[in-house]
Amino acid sequence: MSGFNLLHLITKSQPVTLKSCSLPSGACRTKKTWPVRFSQEELRKRLTPMQFHVTQERGTESAFTGEFALHKDDGTYTCVVCGAQLFSSNTKFDSGSGWPSFFDLMKEESVSVSDDFSYGMHRVEITCSQCGAHLGHLFDDGPKPSGKRYCINSASLAFQAKDTTTTTSSSSSAAEDGAAGSSASDVKTEL
Repeated sequence: MSGFNLLHLITKSQPVTLKSCSLPSGACRTKKTWPVRFSQEELRKRLTPMQFHVTQERGTESAFTGEFALHKDDGTYTCVVCGAQLFSSNTKFDSGSGWPSFFDLMKEESVSVSDDFSYGMHRVEITCSQCGAHLGHLFDDGPKPSGKRYCINSASLAFQAKDTTTTTSSSSSAAEDGAAGSSASDVKTEL
């Protein structure tokens, strides 16, 4: 007997009909037409399994394991899928959560937010506004001036060092195969 059915046995209420969906978290995403699209086959080829899981299946990496959790270099964090600029290193801070955390975006329109009711709680999901890649979640316990904490998976990010043409990401093959997008398509991966 599932925990869901057991709960209704105890509370004597009628079970709610759940809508099935293919996402592992059980939350259904509405269809959107993203400005930048990639086939699942192409993404599987150029992203690591962890990058694919995080960005396409709304997964998460374990705390304190991501490449950018303790990263301190100056530069810009971009979407690993399409290369859209997301965060400046100037807004990165150590939240103690184990994931890269930022208190502000480079541009307000660089991410889309939506309600996420997976795992029995309410959170605000953050996705790339260009390609729809899952990035992480937004919380309201960040530092001033914004009070926001953008808690982001390292696997969803690539990094462009300040005043250089070098990009690092959680996978060297992702940038080599064009994951950096149109604005940084000629960028080489630092090994």
